[in-house]
Amino acid sequence: MIAVRRETAADAEAVWRVLADGWLYPSWVVGASRMRDVDEGWPAVGTMLHHSVGAWPALINDTTSVTGCVPGRELMLRGRLWPLGEADIRLRLEPNGDAGGGCTITMEEDVASGPTKLLPKPVRTAMIVPRNVEALRRLIYLAEGRSR
Repeated sequence: MIAVRRETAADAEAVWRVLADGWLYPSWVVGASRMRDVDEGWPAVGTMLHHSVGAWPALINDTTSVTGCVPGRELMLRGRLWPLGEADIRLRLEPNGDAGGGCTITMEEDVASGPTKLLPKPVRTAMIVPRNVEALRRLIYLAEGRSR
């Protein structure tokens, strides 16, 4: 898995509230452009987000499903972007031990299947890291803004 870490002044609960609101997904996930539906019970294991990727008029309707969940701590997803393939994503929230609160967010991702799995890891890393640095930046803005 290819990991990116960021610290935020928002506590893990504030970050989790953003992750648990599936309708906010395109607000922080780079490339997701709109939500079509969120399964009832999101983010329980097996639930899905129905979203679109890309920019009009070249939109691809796809889904992201929950493969693991520890509420308030960890969310594991399987993202699709066919015909390119699927990716496994893991978001972990670790409260900071200091009195100031906040938490560290770790986002890990790698290709799980499809043609992009054939790309060498350095190429996948060069594609994934900048995208996930921006995704965490957006996630942090939302969590810190909502926790004020």
